Parts: sequence; structure tokens; C-alpha cells
Amino acid sequence: MLFIIQTALTLGCVYSLVALALFLSYRVLDIADLTTDGCFVLGMAVSVTAAIAGHPVLGLLLAIIAGGTAGFVTAFLQTRMGVPSILAGIVTNTGLYTVNLMVMGFSSNASLLKQATVFTMIRDLGIDNSWGQLLLVAVIACLAMLAMKWFLGTRLGLSIRATGDNREMVAASSIDPRYTITVGLVIANCLTALSGGLVGQMQKAADINSGTGIVVIGLASLIIGETVIGGRRSIGRNIAACLVGNIIYLFIYALILQTRILPIECLKLMTAIIVALAIAAPTLQKNAALMNRARREM
Repeated sequence: MLFIIQTALTLGCVYSLVALALFLSYRVLDIADLTTDGCFVLGMAVSVTAAIAGHPVLGLLLAIIAGGTAGFVTAFLQTRMGVPSILAGIVTNTGLYTVNLMVMGFSSNASLLKQATVFTMIRDLGIDNSWGQLLLVAVIACLAMLAMKWFLGTRLGLSIRATGDNREMVAASSIDPRYTITVGLVIANCLTALSGGLVGQMQKAADINSGTGIVVIGLASLIIGETVIGGRRSIGRNIAACLVGNIIYLFIYALILQTRILPIECLKLMTAIIVALAIAAPTLQKNAALMNRARREM
């Protein structure tokens, strides 16, 4: 059980960065950014490739820059070229497939054998490997969430929040919504790429198909967190929901893997069920409340 909890906490902290990115793009900006899948792999590919060359820390920084570039391309297509937000994400995501192959030397995967990673650097300090991983990713996740909370309280952050609520009002207030959308999508994809970079160095491998379904899982984790802690009431709770939802989701996933309640072949189906229930949870709660109210009035 300790191993399950440790695994859920570690992976929950890593993938909470994806949920945090989706919170910024989907909840704050009200944009369905489908760049997430390809951007996650991009961060993973850049991070692992740099670590193979002996620069694991630089690899994470380069992953963040690469993710921001992908977000800028999506924002440019949307704000300057008139491409709808969903199609802009799809176009960028499609192009990233080739870019990711190029980063990995036109190979579908890249592996770290005995090269150093940011996690082996923590281990070399004398900290147990598993707890060291948890400590590192927890610190990064907490710093990212604190930075997001601070940023959304700044003048630019408030402008981004206002853009998601009413773009026409923002434009009438002499604020260019194209600029705020671009900044928001760049930051969101920086977080996604950082998550991919951490996962790549943790697993010591990067695969071209690793990002499949990341956007759905991240969104489901966000909704789980909002349902559990009552998110969407304040920025702080919304940000905390990103971490809490991921931990809960991955705890369930790890529990199924460890106990083998279901065969390995059924995990994808189980994932689909969890995601569907998570996304449908607010509607199910609302319907249940209406039914209870109708029964009391009868």
C-alpha cells in the first residue's frame, strides 16, 4: 500500500502540471487547446535528448522553451490567421509529430541508459531514489502552482482572466485579447512540456506515442479535483484541484495495477470509464439534486 501511495503522489505531482496547463487554457481562457498531446511528447523528447548529451537540467529548461514555442504557434494560428481554436490545436499537434521525430533523430523512441538525470542527481546526494523523486516533483509542482496563483493576481493575469470571461469587454478596455491569449497558451504549453520532460527523465525514455490521451486525462483529473475540494470558487482552490484530482486518479489507477483487480488488457477501458465518470460528475450531481428536490416537493 505504501508503494501505491508513493507512486500516486509522485505521478500525481508530475501530471498535475498538465492539469494546471489545462486549467489556464480551458478554465481561465475558455479555449480547448488540443496541442497538449504533442507538446507533452515534445517536452519529453527534448528533455531526454538533452540528458543523453549529458545536460539533464538544461534539458528541462529547453523543454519549457520548446513547449512555449508550440503554444505560440497555436496562438498565432488562432489570433493572427483566424483558425478556430480547436483546429489550431489539431494543426499544431499534427505538425509536432514530425518535429518530435526530428528531435529524437527520426526514431520513434529514445532511451537513457546510464546517463544522468535530474533524479539520479538527487539520488547522488544520498536521498533514497523513490523518495527523492517524490521530493523533487513535489517541490516543482508546488512552485508551479504558487507561481500560477501569483501570476493570475497580477495585472496581466487579471487581463487573461478577463479575456476568458468576455473578450469584447477586454478589447473595449484597450487590452489586446490576441496578446493575452498568446501569453496564456504559451505559459500553458510550457507547463505541459515541463511535465513531459520530467516524465521522460523519470522513465529514462521518450516515445512518440507517450502523449496519447494526455489532454483527456488531465481534464478529467482537473474535474475530479474540483468535485472533491469544491473548485471553481476561487483561484487557489482551482489550482489545488489540479494536484488533488491527479493524485486521486492515479491512486485508483495504481491500485488496479497493483491488486490486479482487472486484467492488464482492460486498463484502457477502465481509464475511459474513470474519465467519462469524472467529466460527467458535475452533471450527475446536478441531476441528483434536481431529483431530490422534486421528491421533497411531491
